[in-house]
Amino acid sequence: MSLHLTKLQKQLCNALQDGLPVCSRPFAKIAKDLNCDEKTVLQQTGELKNAGLIRRIRALIDYRALGKVSTLIAAHIPEEHCQEVAEAVNSLEGVSHNYQRHHFYNLWFTLQVQTAAQIKAVLSNLSARFGIEFHSLPVKRFFKLDVRFDAEKETLHSCSDFCAPKGQAHRPAPVKLNANQKLILSKLQNDLELIAEPFDFLCSEALDKKDVLEIITELIDKGVIRRIAAVVDHRKLGFVANVLFCSKVPQDRIVEAGNRLARFTAVSHCYERETFEDWPYNLFAMMHSPSMGRIQHVIDKFIEAEKIDSFELLPTAAELKKQPVEHKFY
Repeated sequence: MSLHLTKLQKQLCNALQDGLPVCSRPFAKIAKDLNCDEKTVLQQTGELKNAGLIRRIRALIDYRALGKVSTLIAAHIPEEHCQEVAEAVNSLEGVSHNYQRHHFYNLWFTLQVQTAAQIKAVLSNLSARFGIEFHSLPVKRFFKLDVRFDAEKETLHSCSDFCAPKGQAHRPAPVKLNANQKLILSKLQNDLELIAEPFDFLCSEALDKKDVLEIITELIDKGVIRRIAAVVDHRKLGFVANVLFCSKVPQDRIVEAGNRLARFTAVSHCYERETFEDWPYNLFAMMHSPSMGRIQHVIDKFIEAEKIDSFELLPTAAELKKQPVEHKFY
């Protein structure tokens, strides 16, 4: 169920998703950009959080810059075992997202760990425990990684429109962090307090305000932090239709097709992934819209332009877990 928002609240949702300015009083800077005052921005942001529209405001960390690996896991879970398996998956530290989808492969979750060997070990343990096969589909190529929902237009602009993705799809090189960077990054994983100077809690006898802001900027420049931003509940914002679109694309056309698909504003994530037996689909996109009709319009345009004749649609049946992985540095 979407919420009725004022014009300012919609503008604020967009500004907070784009990211807080790295400065002493970021909410004052946002207020200036929106032609209002800092007190109003803080008060309205608090209302949006209390309503559940904003889930959290924190650093969005790129696990790849920390040298970690991730994969998407698919499994067919018999209905009578769905709850038990979902609870076991959700208890894993490296799982950030877990969804039930309308498909034979009805459980899909992401797993983030230190090495590919750990992925195999985790899946082997799950398979032995439940007698179920879990299929790993690691990313081969990134085309888009950009989760932002346009509250003002209540669509991702228009689901038929193209845009230049804001998110960086390139794979950042692993970064070696010093002690101060680890300390700041560890603390920025927590939800920021809604106060005028939200970065002050990072200060200490060893690090003054200027030092803290410089370290945050360094972490952003190195690609460790994408931005410090709000994560919204897209359903409450009106994006009630959510589909994982998987298509089979010839290898010699995968880059062209992936870049085309990534340009649709309805697409938040777009990857080339590895396949497995009985699953030949190598191009994945997560799509969000106020209606399935608009998503279908995007799909129709894409498959016609790229002459795609084999694909699958996996609508979201239930969100079982959506919680950032906590990165530990000590």
